[in-house]
Amino acid sequence: MLGQPTPNVSSADLERIIEREFPNEKPADVRRVLEEYGTATWHSEIERVQLAILKLAQGDIGRLRQFTDVAKTDYRDVLGSAEYPGFMKDMMNLPKLDSDARQQIVDADWRQYSEWFERKGGGGVRLPDRSAVRDSELIE
Repeated sequence: MLGQPTPNVSSADLERIIEREFPNEKPADVRRVLEEYGTATWHSEIERVQLAILKLAQGDIGRLRQFTDVAKTDYRDVLGSAEYPGFMKDMMNLPKLDSDARQQIVDADWRQYSEWFERKGGGGVRLPDRSAVRDSELIE
């Protein structure tokens, strides 16, 4: 079983990343687009999904709108692409890999996400202790 850690995201994290990723945009304009996700009753983990949208947008307001629309259809698509790109890319081959190889993919994905989150003066995402991953975060 694989333990896929998940970030604990706060509104302060979102504000910091908005300012970092969109230095030429008004933060209120970026927030307005992001806040389109979270309006439906089934929308889940709003701040985490919004952070994933910011990561995938790469500072481009058009991409921000695009990935917000994707999240409004199925938020798991943006979470997987932002947090676990290697895992998503290799998903079809995962059953052929041993558990150590699969865990290496998960760990590499977590490193890339953490490095993105922490870069340029970032305060650091509150990463869960690898030994404290909840059963709900385990993948066969």
